[in-house]
Formats: sequence, structure tokens, C-alpha cells
Amino acid sequence: MSDAIPLPPRPNLEQYKKLAKDFQHACKSGDSDAIRQWAARWMNTLARLQGFEMTEFHREAQRIEQRWHNFQKSSKRPARCTLADAQFFVAREHGFTSWPKFSKHLQGLGRANSPVSNFEAAADAIASGDAAKLKKLLKVNPDLMRARSTREHRSTLLHYVSANGIEDFRQKTPKNIVEITRILLDAGADVNAESDAYGGGSTTLGLAATSMHPQQAGVQIALLQTLLDYGSRLDQPSAAGNAHSVVNGCLANGQPQAAEFLAKLGAPVDFESAAALGRLGQVEGYFDEHGVLKPPATREQMESAFLYACGYGQKEVVEFLLDRGVEPSVRNSSRQTGLHWAAYGADVDIVKLLLERGAPVDVKDEGFHATPFDVALYVWNNARDREERERCYEVVALLARAGAKLDPQQWTDPAKGRSEMLEKIRADPRMSAALRGENSETT
Repeated sequence: MSDAIPLPPRPNLEQYKKLAKDFQHACKSGDSDAIRQWAARWMNTLARLQGFEMTEFHREAQRIEQRWHNFQKSSKRPARCTLADAQFFVAREHGFTSWPKFSKHLQGLGRANSPVSNFEAAADAIASGDAAKLKKLLKVNPDLMRARSTREHRSTLLHYVSANGIEDFRQKTPKNIVEITRILLDAGADVNAESDAYGGGSTTLGLAATSMHPQQAGVQIALLQTLLDYGSRLDQPSAAGNAHSVVNGCLANGQPQAAEFLAKLGAPVDFESAAALGRLGQVEGYFDEHGVLKPPATREQMESAFLYACGYGQKEVVEFLLDRGVEPSVRNSSRQTGLHWAAYGADVDIVKLLLERGAPVDVKDEGFHATPFDVALYVWNNARDREERERCYEVVALLARAGAKLDPQQWTDPAKGRSEMLEKIRADPRMSAALRGENSETT
């Protein structure tokens, strides 16, 4: 899905057969760099055929190499260096579940007005906001409204308006996406159709509500309202096999505005969602008059609700859950604590509260081996606005006074032998003071 590599303008099956053979040769060579070099040549050629510069094709080559190593270790289908494995891997890199399906897709693209070429043209029109082209395609080919992508996610055209769960090169939100959505729905698109993205059961509403692209384009709420106006259901889980509601899905993907919007319209709000949205009364309802958690709510849900409240700045909920026995050191599956989440939100009040309650400052998460101190510095370095950046100075000072220490190795690039972060800190007297636990005046 999101890792799917785009095809060249005129893909040729014979060229891909050769590409797979070249990959097999690189795999069998025994050279530790051979696969990465093969991937770099592939990305460089693709960029040239697409007519754009790919300045980071070496980094993409590394990601391809890593995906091959992951594939080799897969318990479902451990890979070797056979031609069949090479072909399968190339197909998977483009988002297809098998080489035969990939081959059929390429053959379809080679025929003008085939179902495959028409669907791909319509998907491109949606991503680019070409309403006129989309209308023309739908008028000539009304069957497109029942068609699905031949890629793994099997999305309908309507799913493409979410810019989520589809191939990443089409994850774009044009400013006229609401108009595009109405065109599709008026042409007969099933507003509640489910794609196979993220394990299956993904509706357009769920995908759009959890997508950053419509949110960043400033059209997410209007898009959601349009889908609801055409009958989209609010009571579906965020994906098949997922017990969480669409509201929880929004919050898990950093979309609080969409979560609040859908919750106000009646979408189910669970324990974690209520905590993240600051619905203290609902959170209180999970406990009896003695402050004991009531079944079927579990301690795991309570701890998850605590982390959500920390991450979304709900101080009253955080305090309430701490008073009901949640340990400030509780961690999720990625070993992140509430202090990690609060540091990421640059939330001064919650950082203060957690430190007062004894939250540890030296816990490293699993993904980045980062402490809350590291998280606060990362947010400072990548702050979206002045207000967020200002809060970071105080968060860093609070953590430093609590005993947090800067680890230079965490920020040093071994290849460059230097740390751009440390250089940036030394150039900023206020951050240097904050690292010593000193407050400084706003400049």
C-alpha cells in the first residue's frame, strides 16, 4: 500500500522480467551491497523515465533492501534467491500480491480503454483534482463505479479521495476533493464499500478521518460531512478485526479534530477516546463509587486511556487516572511512557504533573531508543509554530531539573562524525540554559 513504487510511464512486462532476473543475480552473488546497488539502479532508472530528479534514491534503495531482508525472514513465505522469489518481490514492491496479478495488470495497462487502464486514469484524475477528466471517464465507462484496484488494497475509486491506504504516490488531496467526492457518489459509488487496506474492512469515511492529507489541505471536515450526507455509517470499526471505533482510529493517527467532529455526531466513543477528548464524566463512568474499575473495562484499557490523555493534553483526566491507581511509569507496547507522550505534545502542565508524581525521565522507547528528553528536543528542532517551540524550552528545563541528561551519541551521525542538533543547541543560548535546568526569558 503506502510503500508501493510507481510504475514508469509505459511499463513493459519484458523489462520487468529482466529486472527480476537482475535481482536474482544480485541476490545470488553473495555481495552484501549487491541488492542495494540493484535497487539504486532501479530507482534511478524509474526517476529518469518519470522525468523527475530523485535526490534520495539511495535512501529508497536502502528501504527496498530492508524489505527484502524482512521478506527473507518471513515465517509465512521465507524467500530464497529463486527467480520466482525475485518476481514475487518485484510485484510486491509495486503493491501486488503475486507476479501473475502484476503481469496481468501490466498487460491491461498496455491496452487502450481496458478496465485496468481506465481505472488507473480515473485514480490519477482523483489524485490531481481533474474533475473534467474524471466526469468524462465515468460517462464513457460507468462500470468504473463498481471496479476495484488490482493492487493488494483492492480499493474502489471512492477510497482514493481519502489519500490513505492506497499507493503513496497517489496520497494527495487536491483542494477540490469534495467536488471530486460528489462526482463519484452521484455516479453511484458505494459510500460504505470496504477496501482491504490495513487488514480489510476500511471504509472511505474511516480512511479519510485518519488521513493527514485532507487535514493538511484544510478540507477534512468538509470531506467527512459530504460522506455522511451520502449515507456513510458512523458505527463501523476503523478496520476489520479491529474493535476500536473510528473515533479511536482518528486519535491513534493524530487527527483530534476529526475525532471530535465524529464523536459529536454520535460515533462510538470508547474508554481511550473519552480520555483523549477530555470527557471526564464518561471516564468516571468506568469506575464504581469506590474508585474501582468496573468490568468489562480492563486495566490495559485504563493504562492506554492514561497515555492518550497525556498525549492530548487532558490534565484533569490524567490526574483522575493517577488517583485511581495508574502508575506514572506505565508503558505501551513500544515502551513509551506518558511522559514521552506529553513531551511530544510539548505540554508543560502535564509534564509538571507527571514529574511531581514520580514519572521516570530516563526510559527509552523501543522504536527510536529515545527518552522523553530526546522527544522534547526533537519537537523543539521540528516545531511547527513559535508557540510550540516556546513550550519546548520549559519542557526541556523541567526534565533537566528532574535529572534528565543529554546523550550526545543519540544525536551524532556516525557517517558525518558530527551532530547538527548539538550545533543547533550551542547556537541557541536559551536551549543551552534549558539543558542546565534554567528558565530563560522569551526573546
